[in-house]
Amino acid sequence: MNIREHNRKLRKEAKKKGVTKRVKKDPGVPNDAPFKEDVLREVEQRRIQLEELKEKKKLEKKKERAEKRKKNSETCCLYRSEYMVSFREVINASEVIIEVLDARDPLGCRCPQLEEAVLKHEGNKKLLMVLNKIDCAPKENVKKWLNYLQREFPTVAFKASTHLQDKTAQDKKRKEPNRTLGLISEAPSFRGSCLLELLQDYARKRQTEGPLRVGVVGFPNVGKSSVINSLKGSRVCNAGVLRGVTKCMQEVHIAKNIKVIDSPGILASPSNPGVALALRSLPSTHKQDDVLDAVRDLLKHCNNQQVMLQYNVPAFKNSLEFLTLLAKKRSLLQKGGVPNTRQAAEIFLCDWTGAKLSYYCKPPETHSLPPYLSDTMVAEMQKAWDMGKLHQGNAAALKGIKCSSLASSITLTSSGPTSGLLNENEVCDLKDGGGELLQGDEVAEEDDEEKVPQLVPIEDKGQKKEKAKSVKEARAQRLFPETRDVEM
Repeated sequence: MNIREHNRKLRKEAKKKGVTKRVKKDPGVPNDAPFKEDVLREVEQRRIQLEELKEKKKLEKKKERAEKRKKNSETCCLYRSEYMVSFREVINASEVIIEVLDARDPLGCRCPQLEEAVLKHEGNKKLLMVLNKIDCAPKENVKKWLNYLQREFPTVAFKASTHLQDKTAQDKKRKEPNRTLGLISEAPSFRGSCLLELLQDYARKRQTEGPLRVGVVGFPNVGKSSVINSLKGSRVCNAGVLRGVTKCMQEVHIAKNIKVIDSPGILASPSNPGVALALRSLPSTHKQDDVLDAVRDLLKHCNNQQVMLQYNVPAFKNSLEFLTLLAKKRSLLQKGGVPNTRQAAEIFLCDWTGAKLSYYCKPPETHSLPPYLSDTMVAEMQKAWDMGKLHQGNAAALKGIKCSSLASSITLTSSGPTSGLLNENEVCDLKDGGGELLQGDEVAEEDDEEKVPQLVPIEDKGQKKEKAKSVKEARAQRLFPETRDVEM
């Protein structure tokens, strides 16, 4: 069957289905038509009216977006104020404050304002650090960080379980013989950490009555809710890969005499370096191009060769080229095969804030106490805990958990402690939207506005002939340039 026969059959089938042919172009107003000038003038007036209507709708859309940004800004400020209230309630209601740190960048997860607020608070509150996600960093580097952090506060090595189910699902499975449930209960997060034993010992030694209340605080996505779920042995707190899953306070009874309070993540101050904001700030505070800027800041503090090996991409010169290569590698393409660099940037940031990517920061070579901490405070904090049991538990946790190797990890240069917003005045002053148009909104205008039909000015036959003649002459000059030279 040749092509002509195939096309004939297609036309025949289309005719049976009632498919109409392509609409022919409007030939325009003939030269001998009566009132031709009036018709053309009317068409031009209609075109001007449609342009004015389009511009009016464009301004209305812009006004609606400005009002929406203002409303979102007020809602965000309200959420931050509620966060401040919940944070103060956690500090006031807790006797022990657990600051959860990411083992890949412990120094970047520390909040000096938080530690100072706990130490200066009335009631002689105790601060305990938990080094979470130790399986995502090399073992030798984790040991160095434990030695570094324990010079200031007692630090517990921890690996939170991320595969826990809720209690109702576990109760249903207990009725049926299932070996996997026993394997879950024997995960390293339960038997490899002494955190629960330390809390129980402290609860027995204290002189006050009632259950011990423990507040869990830290920046977003360090694993606060996962730590509580691991201590409880079931999924009692909502935890996820995205940052900012926890929106409000939640009290969990993990033992007979211990209650743990889950809290939202600490808000990172916008004065922090770009790499700190990329890893610690909430996604809701990002503007249109902040995701791309965050990737650029991260790549500046990384070893590019290790990034190439980790993501299996060729050499790149800048962040945009890297995102283009990553988008092609992951088949993240838009219409026309254009790489979707924004989606690639979001996936890249999700890898760095989640628990899949292995990277590490080296601890500082020299150690000095922060200004809000003294040797007397350090000794008092260590005296409240059984340090011998803590060291044994850390050694057992590192021995029982398989950590990532140096060869498969990316080296990241830490930007130091991250400043947090703990003052309500500072929180309310921070605004995301309002007033100005965000970069990229002008592009979105054309996509958001309704499609207004446009009338094409009708040309008469004389204009069409002149236009066709000029097109033919231009084509002839391109095909036969030597003819023009001969004539001249």
